[in-house]
Amino acid sequence: KQWYQRRVRGLVRIGVLDENRMKLDYVLGLKPEDFLERRLQTQVFKLGLAKSIHHARVLIRQKHIRVRKQVVNIPSFIVRLDAQKHIDIAINSPYGSGREGRVKRKRMRAGAGGADADEDED
Repeated sequence: KQWYQRRVRGLVRIGVLDENRMKLDYVLGLKPEDFLERRLQTQVFKLGLAKSIHHARVLIRQKHIRVRKQVVNIPSFIVRLDAQKHIDIAINSPYGSGREGRVKRKRMRAGAGGADADEDED
């Protein structure tokens, strides 16, 4: 009995089951889609941080997404209900307020170097 209650509370905590549906019939009625909805990859897409499910997976694997203060790079990470509000772009990500990406920094260096060379020739 205690084991069952702990398992059902765990399902409620991750958001698969409602608190008012903590009975065996509702647990047996769960579908795989209910669990897939709780994946970080799906949540990032649903929040509009990514253009598609595939884009969400790429953002997560490239460490652009954080849950609370922790950067998560596992697309199958199960997001709890209390952590759902804290999904955001990582602080050090170029998509957030972090430093620019590698290509942009390279172009800025090349642009700055090229502009100086042109001015010297005139």
